Amino acid sequence: MAKKDSKGRKDTRGSGCGEDGPGGAQRAAESAPAVRDVLRVPVGERISLSSYDASATPGGVTAPRSKSDGLAAITRMAEPLGGLQERLWAASTAGDHRRVLLVLQGMDTSGKGGTVKHVIGLFNPVGCRVRGFKAPTPEEQEHDFLWRIRRQLPLHGELGIFDRSYYEDVLVGRVRELAPRAEIESRYDRINDFERALADDGTTVIKCFLHISFEEQRLRLLRRLANPDKHWKFSPSDIDDRALWPAYQEAYEIALERCSTDAAPWYLIPADRKWYRNWAISRLLLEHLTALDPQYPQPDFDVEACRKRLQEEG
Repeated sequence: MAKKDSKGRKDTRGSGCGEDGPGGAQRAAESAPAVRDVLRVPVGERISLSSYDASATPGGVTAPRSKSDGLAAITRMAEPLGGLQERLWAASTAGDHRRVLLVLQGMDTSGKGGTVKHVIGLFNPVGCRVRGFKAPTPEEQEHDFLWRIRRQLPLHGELGIFDRSYYEDVLVGRVRELAPRAEIESRYDRINDFERALADDGTTVIKCFLHISFEEQRLRLLRRLANPDKHWKFSPSDIDDRALWPAYQEAYEIALERCSTDAAPWYLIPADRKWYRNWAISRLLLEHLTALDPQYPQPDFDVEACRKRLQEEG
């Protein structure tokens, strides 16, 4: 928020509003808060999803203002993202245990699959581990709800992506009453303990709630019905689930409040605009990977000696 001067006038210095030329725009961008600070869900505060605009494009001067700008910005991020991922993977070969886990949650049609397709496509698939979680199998139901999750965690140096996750057990489980309420309540603390252990073990957990509006979901479902190639993604139960929209919103609000921690914060991503959703998550990944700053391992051999041997072959 811009401050006011001693006479009550708005002070635009440093906000980008009073800067002339490209230099001013650059200085404003450099002083802008990180997107992960803008989109982060406050720790320990009550959340009302109705107060968040699902079509908004937050991010200050760094956020693109149109689809074309957003797509161009994503393209510009591809090279640095790819380079950082390669460094993370390379560092693991020398004993660096760090890894990244991107958790995607949201209502049907919010874009979890689209994010995997458009954002993860910027990375080398060799270093990625994408896993989707649907209703648990009979074998999985015989174990603790985190059992199947632990089996799918990314390895050292990998970028793991969860299309839905263990949060289904406090979302669908709560709305559909698939477990006793006391059991559901206990899962929030177990999730926090699980994520804290992941962070302590070198895992950067990036949890994104893709916030879509009720009307936008209706439009996307209609577009699926209008396209025969998308009928496989539709089920009549999708319409039935819309009647449970308030219950799901409440379940998400509780999960965001109870499980946004310093070790594993939640990020609320407005998802009505697909291009903004993709830009925001790409930016979050770029900021987190940049902060990790993985390094290529130093060679354990004599580089010059090897070069000389090859040159002498000629």
